[in-house]
Amino acid sequence: MDEKLLVPCLYLLKKKAVAGWGQKNLFGSGDVLELTGYYRDHGADELLVFDFSSSDEEHEEAIAMLKEICDEGEIPVIAAGHINRVEDVKKLIYAGCQRVVLNFSKDSNIAMLEEVSKRFGREKILVSISSMEEFLPHQAQIEQFAWGILALDNLEDSIGNCSSVPILLHTEESREDEMVSLLKKKNVWGVSGAFLSRTDDSLLALKKECKNQGIAVNTFESCIPWSDFKLNGDGMVPVIVQDYKTDEVLMLAYMNEEAYETTLLTGKMTYWSRSRNELWTKGMTSGHFQYVKSLTLDCDNDTILAKVAQVGAACHTGNRTCFFQELVKKEYDDTNPLRVFQNVYDVIVDRKEHPKEGSYTNYLFDKGIDKILKKVGEECTEIVIAAKNPDEEEIKYEISDFLYHVMVLMVEKGVTWEEITRELAKR
Repeated sequence: MDEKLLVPCLYLLKKKAVAGWGQKNLFGSGDVLELTGYYRDHGADELLVFDFSSSDEEHEEAIAMLKEICDEGEIPVIAAGHINRVEDVKKLIYAGCQRVVLNFSKDSNIAMLEEVSKRFGREKILVSISSMEEFLPHQAQIEQFAWGILALDNLEDSIGNCSSVPILLHTEESREDEMVSLLKKKNVWGVSGAFLSRTDDSLLALKKECKNQGIAVNTFESCIPWSDFKLNGDGMVPVIVQDYKTDEVLMLAYMNEEAYETTLLTGKMTYWSRSRNELWTKGMTSGHFQYVKSLTLDCDNDTILAKVAQVGAACHTGNRTCFFQELVKKEYDDTNPLRVFQNVYDVIVDRKEHPKEGSYTNYLFDKGIDKILKKVGEECTEIVIAAKNPDEEEIKYEISDFLYHVMVLMVEKGVTWEEITRELAKR
């Protein structure tokens, strides 16, 4: 791995974030998804989640929460804690976790390593080690069947003396210079612990210091230097800002070199205010920050397209977008696939919430899940028949019918298109 990773950790107990090992006090607000979003937007490369469940029932609730964390975070999630069976590993991976940690202080976890590695892939498995007594007797097994080690103590030197297995170091070190020293070590591919889990921009500050000291970390690096940009008469370039999920155009603003470099450093869209003649980080006053997803330069090098995660409204009027005053419009069919799917889905949701007499959709909801499933099966069969016939229009019609009935099923079961597309994007 070329880049060293910064991995905040969350301790999950009864769907809340708690402060440290075994403590019952809430960490901050205790809102796990709020904290996940904060880490995502402030430089975290991955997120380590320890499940402090004391029962199987609590563990099932934790797995459901981990699925929400994976969906909210959009960064890889490592799951640890309360793993007793192969089935637990399967559920965590299906929930969206990139890796699962087997605790080698437990005989049951040692026994299942080879099986889960072969079943789900070696790259999905980490092994947690809290002493060399847990590592040395199983070294060959770990090196063959685990992607790396989660070291729960500062064991990186002891392990490094006898093995090249990559180490994610969970450390209680509390100073930035100590973290930098740890990241310089060859076998340490990432660090985690209390220092990185703070909510005070320590992640971004540490990345800046790592970069200054020649440690490769995941930061925004511009492929084209500012000197190659074609500037307007004020020494700036216009920036068109889009929502990264919907492609909705949110606003137009301007950057000078200072604003551009600040944006790259902080991950927050920062502009130059021409009216106030000062640097302006969007959201600093309102809280409506724009977190950078991508920056793209146009063919003439004179305009930037920014795709962002927008918090709240982009416009000072309170509108989601600054472009809301319609001037002229010609009716047209919007055939953007995702928008069409979402629009049809929204109509089906509205029918369920506000039944309409004579509606076929309401007829399906009234008949219940068995009727809906019967229609999905029938329409699937119709596709197979249509595919064997020469008429291309027939298969288009049948696929459309099938997708409609699938969407009725989705609404009935509470599944959204966003969840489906997110799942497809993982594959």
